[in-house]
Amino acid sequence: MRDVTPETLTQTFAAYAAKAEDPRLREVLCSLARHLHGFVRETGLTHAEWTAGLQALTRAGEITTPERNEFILFSDLFGVSALVDMVNTPAGATSCSNLGPFHQRGAPPLADGGDLWKGQPGQVMVVTGRVLDAAGGQGGVAGATLDMWQNADNGFYAAQDADQPAKNYHGMLSCAADGSFAFTTTRPQPYTVPYDGPAGDMLRGLARDAWRPAHLHVIAEAPGFRPLVTELFLEDDPYLDTDAVFGVRADLVVRLGEMRREAAPARLQARAALPEKVLHAELLIRMARA
Repeated sequence: MRDVTPETLTQTFAAYAAKAEDPRLREVLCSLARHLHGFVRETGLTHAEWTAGLQALTRAGEITTPERNEFILFSDLFGVSALVDMVNTPAGATSCSNLGPFHQRGAPPLADGGDLWKGQPGQVMVVTGRVLDAAGGQGGVAGATLDMWQNADNGFYAAQDADQPAKNYHGMLSCAADGSFAFTTTRPQPYTVPYDGPAGDMLRGLARDAWRPAHLHVIAEAPGFRPLVTELFLEDDPYLDTDAVFGVRADLVVRLGEMRREAAPARLQARAALPEKVLHAELLIRMARA
């Protein structure tokens, strides 16, 4: 088309896509083009700014590896990942939240009452809870498994830290028949997202914080239910209200308390090294039916 103008470009793009076989693909990409064109017109984007944006994306590709994806980090820092999570959380279910870059498939099995702590440094924490049917009140979910991972007391995940054993603080927990579970771990620590690349340049340019509040990652799965990817945050963390990737929701903030050894679930009390007093977190995870 020879007479394209700033006012007709978006409509022309849509016309070029009229023969697309997948209507959803056409809808999404035409909407993306509409918003991108609107962004350029609204900001009066200069050639220099456009070039800088392309250079940032090029750098993102150059530093992306299987362990670190700079494009996902951009999505997280712009709040796109969080928004996708929020609009896809079923009513009544525990909020979805970031998968993050440090999930490792094939986590070692962890029986109900198991141990992620293993005597490592940090504040010992007993975690108890139950997986519930979001549509069924307090009914427990049978056959639930929790794929869990967190960082160590030094703030690093196993994938980041050669001094940690492979898949340290990762476990695939099999819940009891009524959906209940208990395990021991250490208190996770807040940490900064990687900020040595173009995403970090964006943070510095906006005078934004790179910190994430401490959290436990969970992927909950059960027959007949939708998988749930979420994070659970500690109520006293100083970064709850400034999470760099917008992952915190009110229902994901976990209350903390102190627990004496004799009050711990019986399957944990036999652990000889369990201190007389430990931190306690109670988790309720509500899953939506498929």
